[in-house]
Amino acid sequence: MDEPPKFPDQETLEKELSEYLSKKYGYQIKVISPMMAAQQQPKEPTEGEPKPSGIDQINFDMKPEELEAYLDRFVIRQDESKAVLATKICTHYNRIKYTRRRARFGTEQMVGRVKNNILLIGPTGVGKTYLVKLIAQKLGVPFVKGDATKFSETGYVGGDVEDLVRELVIQADDDIELAEHGIVYIDEIDKIASSQFLIGPDVSRTGVQRALLKPMEETEVDLKVPHDPVSQIQAIEQYRKTGKREKRTVNTKNILFIMSGAFNGLAELVKRRLQKQEIGFGAEMHSRREDLGFLRQVKAEDLIAYGFESEFVGRIPVVAVLDPLEVDDLYQILKNPNNPMILGKKEDFRSYGIDVLFEDEALRILAESAHQEKTGARGLSSVLERVLLPFEKKLPSWHLRHFAVTAQTVREPEDELQRMLASEDDSESLKIFNRLAEEEKTAMRAQVLRVKDKYAENYPLVFTPDRTEVVLDHHFTTGIPVEKLFEEVLLLYNQVRLFEVGFYEKHGFRVHYDEQAINAIITTALAEDIPATVVCNRISVDYDYGFRLIADRTGQTQFVIPREGVTNHQTYLDDLIRESYKQYQLRPGEYSKEG
Repeated sequence: MDEPPKFPDQETLEKELSEYLSKKYGYQIKVISPMMAAQQQPKEPTEGEPKPSGIDQINFDMKPEELEAYLDRFVIRQDESKAVLATKICTHYNRIKYTRRRARFGTEQMVGRVKNNILLIGPTGVGKTYLVKLIAQKLGVPFVKGDATKFSETGYVGGDVEDLVRELVIQADDDIELAEHGIVYIDEIDKIASSQFLIGPDVSRTGVQRALLKPMEETEVDLKVPHDPVSQIQAIEQYRKTGKREKRTVNTKNILFIMSGAFNGLAELVKRRLQKQEIGFGAEMHSRREDLGFLRQVKAEDLIAYGFESEFVGRIPVVAVLDPLEVDDLYQILKNPNNPMILGKKEDFRSYGIDVLFEDEALRILAESAHQEKTGARGLSSVLERVLLPFEKKLPSWHLRHFAVTAQTVREPEDELQRMLASEDDSESLKIFNRLAEEEKTAMRAQVLRVKDKYAENYPLVFTPDRTEVVLDHHFTTGIPVEKLFEEVLLLYNQVRLFEVGFYEKHGFRVHYDEQAINAIITTALAEDIPATVVCNRISVDYDYGFRLIADRTGQTQFVIPREGVTNHQTYLDDLIRESYKQYQLRPGEYSKEG
């Protein structure tokens, strides 16, 4: 008995379909099969194919300037800190890859290598945690955050410090090699500096510093610990399966440690040091320098004077100072199209079917109010909630589907809410909303066009001006990132073309959706969050029957489907059949269906 033909793999299928469609339509078409959905759902390895693990999962091929440009899209100001983080973290991972390549040839690793552990100095709410989270997400490395103040009681033993390393394994889905290349972020590190007002050693704080020394350099952290019942259960399960007691450890050699803190009082220590140096050289004293200026000149001796042990300071070779945020900075944060606070509030209201837009003057007032809170960007969340909470409570039960946040809304939220609820005619509010919508779309269009150029270079037939408008409209109404929408549109486009091929193979009729029809299919698929194939199947349910009637009368076997064939497919097909019967009257001996 002959074996059935083997189904082609993805690459062969894409190549054959591309050649077939290119010949059929007379221009170059590159097919990306539905397997491209791997961009949203990672492709499962086939049987016998090893699953990517460890460092192979890290999505990293960036240079420092590329990573810095990525951070610029999300973080306002902090240019020095963005440059330092981008450079040193890129170097950290590039050096790991370089060392791995050398190791294949038996080259021994360098002894005494200093890791690029980083210290971030800056007041609360300036974006320290946000920066590190963005980088970890972009690189695809596991990330854990700890608070140094929580180490004070048990940190002398060191258990809590090593718990952060164990948490990396959880974040890496139990992939130890991947966890060994993660990022540990410890906030409020200034709180474990030994007190300058105590006589004798400050055991709890210096103990935490010492507990951090080995993990920050290189040590083996045991995953099985008495105070963690999960690790105990995992060890028992492993013993039950294998009959062996396996010691699982995590090596911290390539784990990057990033510390941060406000370091209140550190600027004064730097100032004293500089003044002593200046007096020694007969220089003029500068008694009124800004704290920020002093912090930018911080040295290891200042951190030791602040209360850190020299061994601890020696393991943090890189220092970056973040700027405090002023009113204009907070305003620019709110204006940033990637700002999670405004996007988050839009999502809150969208979940009730309400579109919300913000007037520029309203954002300025919000920034001024947030600045008075003295908590940096965190103050923005507080004032946003304070202003919008009454609207978030009442509007979902009201008929309004559009909400324009104006200066008046921010100044007198309760009065503005009562006015809105009492108004029978919301035409004035809708007029303001439409104006804001046009302004926001104009700003978005520039961003969409920049991203579009990258995709259009490879797929010029897919990303036409009309299709770019589809991306813009969906980005405006949903807030889904532009890059993700372009990838989704490319996937949906190819699903339509593959449906055309499949329809011919199944029914013997060649169908071709024109550009406007494809736009309508893609728009529907995006709106309903379904594959384009589902839309095509839905609108083609009667195609076989209808096309057969037409073919029997006219001999036609190829059909170009216009937009109407998507938006009103039943009427379109009826009209098509009717038109074919008008052109080709019944011949003698034939009878109509009705007759």
